[in-house]
Amino acid sequence: MKNVVSISLGSRDQDFELAVPFMGQQINVRRLGADGNTARAVKLLKHWEKNADVLGLGVLKDSYNVGSRRYIEKDSARMTAVVKRIPVTTGGRLNDILQEWALRHVQVKLGNYFNNTKVLFFSGMTNYKLAQCMMEYTQNLQFADPLLQLGVPKLLTSLNALELYTSGAHYVSDWALPGVMSSGPVKEWTQFVLRKAMQKATVVVAAVHELDEFGVEELAGKTIITSSVNDERLQRFRDKGVNLVIDGSPSMHEHVMGPNILDAMIIAATGKAPQDLLEDDYLEIITDLQLEPRILYPNGFKRVNRFAFVIHPLSQEYFKQVKPIELLSQVSPPVFMNSLEKVLAYAPPFVYSRVSGIKSPTGVEAEGWLISVGGTPREIMAHSPEFTYRRLLAAADVAKRLGAQIMGLGAFTKVVGDAGLTVAKRAPLPITTGNSYSASGALWAAHDAVLRMRLLAPPPKGQKVQFKAMVVGATGAIGSVCARLLATTAEEVYLVSPETAKLLALKESILKEMPDARLFLSARADRNIAEMDMIVTATSGAGKKVLDIMKVKPGCVITDVARPLDLPPQEVAKRPDVLVIESGEILLPGDVQMKNIGLPKNVAYACLAETIVLALEGRFENFTVGRGIEWEKVREIYRLGLKHGMKLAAISGVNGVFSDADIERVRKLALAARAKKVRPAKVAPSARRASTLRKKASPKLAAV
Repeated sequence: MKNVVSISLGSRDQDFELAVPFMGQQINVRRLGADGNTARAVKLLKHWEKNADVLGLGVLKDSYNVGSRRYIEKDSARMTAVVKRIPVTTGGRLNDILQEWALRHVQVKLGNYFNNTKVLFFSGMTNYKLAQCMMEYTQNLQFADPLLQLGVPKLLTSLNALELYTSGAHYVSDWALPGVMSSGPVKEWTQFVLRKAMQKATVVVAAVHELDEFGVEELAGKTIITSSVNDERLQRFRDKGVNLVIDGSPSMHEHVMGPNILDAMIIAATGKAPQDLLEDDYLEIITDLQLEPRILYPNGFKRVNRFAFVIHPLSQEYFKQVKPIELLSQVSPPVFMNSLEKVLAYAPPFVYSRVSGIKSPTGVEAEGWLISVGGTPREIMAHSPEFTYRRLLAAADVAKRLGAQIMGLGAFTKVVGDAGLTVAKRAPLPITTGNSYSASGALWAAHDAVLRMRLLAPPPKGQKVQFKAMVVGATGAIGSVCARLLATTAEEVYLVSPETAKLLALKESILKEMPDARLFLSARADRNIAEMDMIVTATSGAGKKVLDIMKVKPGCVITDVARPLDLPPQEVAKRPDVLVIESGEILLPGDVQMKNIGLPKNVAYACLAETIVLALEGRFENFTVGRGIEWEKVREIYRLGLKHGMKLAAISGVNGVFSDADIERVRKLALAARAKKVRPAKVAPSARRASTLRKKASPKLAAV
């Protein structure tokens, strides 16, 4: 039987001894802690050198590579140099393999988990390979090496800075006065800076014993990448609110085998010297033993993804919500507000509100930030697209630093220029305009409104409500999507566009997917308009009159998804017996906490909801950009929304959200208008007398 002994600077409370079969041999494994006492660890090394076959040393690596240079860890090297007769290993090479594998394993298994996450390394020097791997997924890295080694209140923020620091750190550390780092003021300042950095980070990479002194304030909600987490330490992480622990050390025979122990066991079983073990040997052994990184949820499954969403003031009235501006606006001439509006268009983006409490039925949560740019629609349209692009890219930089994994564009920021294409190409994180869910939400709201109006005959049990629908601008990007959606629910769909050839192609495409759909084509909106129960306007008319609202049937539901609107408020006001919808708002799952955006609690605009849905799903990609909207994406985002608990919250028109009373008022006016149309016309007395004479003179004619 081979004897393997691991000497650790950790606590003796973690000691264990067991005999296990390993790689065809029986190996006795013992772990001994030194309680942080280096002298005791050296004494144990000298003692067990005479009584063991291989020694493991649970300290920092004896050497490590940073950039193109190799460095010796002097304290570890001194301790390993004590042992002369038998092999001794810190497990550094194996630890690099296991930790990097654990990181990649999580990224694949959980799907984009580390995308643009904020990561704090206690030591970038000893985790350089892991940092290189993490750079493939995020550039939001911070290294606390200067802080913890020299007491310098500075965090490194790039691999280049880490390499530059490492090249001189050994020389500087030799100059440090003894006891300076352990002195009260320096230690307290170091701990303060480190705690603040931990609170802002999403992922913390550290040796497990280095986290013992931190509590809920620093560790709650965090992901920890570490090694050798046993049941006792996992319980501590549970009490401190840690979300996820990623541990490359495998669990064997109900014990966690740290890299130094596992490497010592491999050396004992193979009979090879540590320097003779190749990467191929490790790969073969890990595969044969069927080892796997451990993904531990101390408090049950929890994943929090992050998003950002760009908003902007819609008019000067929004500026008046700020107290100083509100006071000045009351005593200043209108020219003051006009000048202020122009100046604020150049203001840098800022975080308007943090958003939290969004929780999907799947267990995934989302948090994010509403980032405001200063331009009103008038100012946005008054400048070149490049002007707005620069502000949006600045907002994307803010979102990236905050740790957002996807950013949505709201209101007029998604209309400018090429509707997000340029921003998506140049931004440091994925972009979506939210137009797919906006189109879906608008029709969702329209369908709900038709049902709430209660003007259609109830369908036979188990069948859909039958109604006639028209899409004006059916060959456009949004119009074609609306046409496909309506073809799945409406009895008849009338497609209107002056582009006749495109209409024919659209009809062919829809019938290929839905052969039973009843489609009718027209180049003019006034044809059959009086028969429609629902009308969708999705033109690019930019203010041109696309339909005569006076010809619409009373009680018709019109959904205006065009931007700018096809039906301005003055047109809508002409028909109080018609329900004109601008959008459908979405009810978010969970207990959402954010500042007022003009909607009830837990309710968001559909474009914001799309960004949140993508975050919950972990789909960090350019989803809806450009003026073309793909039917497949509209259908997909609708399904994903249902999966994550999104519901239709409100129906909005040009004057805001429709209440039940508003819809009931339109319904009553529509019923009255319809009754007036079908009421028999009054016949003049002279006409009645003439009719009576004709009946008497010609009975057969009267019967006919």
